Amino acid sequence: MANQDFSLIFERGKKGRTSYSLPEMDVPEMDLDNEFENCYVRSDAPDLPEVSELDIMRHYTGLSRRNYGVDSGFYPLGSCTMKYNPKINEDVASLDGFSHIHPHQDPKTVQGAMEMMYDLQASLSELTGMHDFSLQSAAGAQGEWSGLMMIRAFHEANGDDNRTKVIVPDSAHGTNPASVTVAGFEPVTVQTNENGLVDLEDLKRVVDEETAAMMLTNPNTLGLFETDIMEMAEIVHGAGGKLYYDGANLNAIMGYARPGDMGFDVVHLNLHKTFTGPHGGGGPGSGPVGVTEEFVSYLPKPVLTKKDDQFVFDYDRPASIGRIKPYYGNFGIYLRAYTYIRTMGAEGLKKVSEYAVLNANYLMRRLEKEYVLPYQQHCKHEFVLSGKKQKQLGVRTLDIAKRLLDYGYHPPTIYFPLNVEEAMMTEPTETESKETLDGFIDAMLHISEEAKNEPETVQEAPHQTVVKRMDETTAARKPILRYQK
Repeated sequence: MANQDFSLIFERGKKGRTSYSLPEMDVPEMDLDNEFENCYVRSDAPDLPEVSELDIMRHYTGLSRRNYGVDSGFYPLGSCTMKYNPKINEDVASLDGFSHIHPHQDPKTVQGAMEMMYDLQASLSELTGMHDFSLQSAAGAQGEWSGLMMIRAFHEANGDDNRTKVIVPDSAHGTNPASVTVAGFEPVTVQTNENGLVDLEDLKRVVDEETAAMMLTNPNTLGLFETDIMEMAEIVHGAGGKLYYDGANLNAIMGYARPGDMGFDVVHLNLHKTFTGPHGGGGPGSGPVGVTEEFVSYLPKPVLTKKDDQFVFDYDRPASIGRIKPYYGNFGIYLRAYTYIRTMGAEGLKKVSEYAVLNANYLMRRLEKEYVLPYQQHCKHEFVLSGKKQKQLGVRTLDIAKRLLDYGYHPPTIYFPLNVEEAMMTEPTETESKETLDGFIDAMLHISEEAKNEPETVQEAPHQTVVKRMDETTAARKPILRYQK
């Protein structure tokens, strides 16, 4: 990188250089000393870099090239993986009739946008087997909380104030117990059996008259389908509890199975995952919540509905848990999800599930020769390996992840789920080619050989990145957040 100096822009500047010219001032000049207290007026000029336009463009272009995303390369994070973001989605979201409207407009002037949202709610209801949906939730975690609040409202309306506990599997997403707590419930853990599935006997043990609900992802976070789901629903419903579906893994079963048909009462979906909404930098997210008929009255308000051939926002919902997001959520993400659903069609969405499962099983069976596979049955869209074998050679899962950076791949999720030692959770998604998967497999197999023959190479990785191995504990506890000369 000798010919591409990406050093800090302060260090590249020279006094007197400039990359801009301000227009002539067209407002009266003010004496700031007289207008403001002295504490608000600088006594000396700010210490800013002085660089040419070409240098500053090269600086920021260089920084952008260091960034990594789904448009850059393979992104096999397990669970809530970043999928691809079809460019047709961006074209639709940028149409003037969508991008130039405002939430405060009279609903009569935005009927097209409201019809799109109404149709999206109907599509999500059909895909999940729910009676109705609210798009309001800003992300999956808020969707979880909203669903739990509706379950709480349902029990309270029926006089079941003693239902204070929500059952969560030990392999669950971390947001599940967090949402349970924020919603005012107590999380109760149910154990996983030797096959990576919910232990039915342990479930029977923890379910009682205080059970408000059970939260479950199916396929679960280990990438395994809960084959006893109907019996689990019977156990929870038999005790008067409700079943909540964490929809993070819906892309493994679309077109083949629906949460509503499994016995789930409330569902949330991640539009940034299954339905291709962009998810860089932590957002923007969208976590719509679907419910069976008995929960419709508790949906967040306003509820988007249709009356007399007009689409309207219905605020007259006395049993509603209330508004949970300004306006009606993240409209641009709805457009992208709607475009994806309409582009793919029913058969296309079914193919998504097929290829997601095929790709995951292909990776898993190729890699089980060198890495420990804790659960031997076929997986769905993702799988979990263990680096226990490599750990015995002095190479941790973290080292393997760092070494993957040298091979040009983003690492999979590591050390999660927590019930698998040295876990590596990988989801290839349905969009990757066999050539890409083979390249990733080759890299993982090479790293396994390095762990046997030259472990220090893996232990000291990465070697090819701009930033080498850091002291992560110090970086987390004592971060340096600004430039220091």
